[in-house]
Amino acid sequence: MAARSKARKRAFQILFEADQRGTTVQTVLADWVRHSRNDVRQPPVTEYTMQLVEGYAQHAARIDELIATYAVDWDLDRMPVADRNIVRLGAHELIWEDGTPDAVAIDEAVQLAKEFSTDDSPAFVNGLLGRFKELKPTLRRDDAER
Repeated sequence: MAARSKARKRAFQILFEADQRGTTVQTVLADWVRHSRNDVRQPPVTEYTMQLVEGYAQHAARIDELIATYAVDWDLDRMPVADRNIVRLGAHELIWEDGTPDAVAIDEAVQLAKEFSTDDSPAFVNGLLGRFKELKPTLRRDDAER
């Protein structure tokens, strides 16, 4: 598995854990970093994982607003936890990580959905992130105006 794919997977796991624990992603990230430094059995938390998690945290409210607006027939709190966090991470990377091509951000999110969620999840993730891709210029402009 490529280094960035591993970083995305760990970032997803951190978002998922924070959601399950009802705590901040920064708290879980700090726990993961501390554990990786104190236990050689724990995988390291890479710079890109930290960049994704911290970037998501910076835009979390806006990302949840976008998901709530564009996820047809799904309330954010009733969405499967894995799907919710895959889309959160994918939306952040798609909209705010300029170094990642849009197609890569979407494909990587779909791969996470295939690995961690239901059979219907990859299509849901692909569709929602595809909509965000279409709206990206408007979303970034709206975000800059806030």
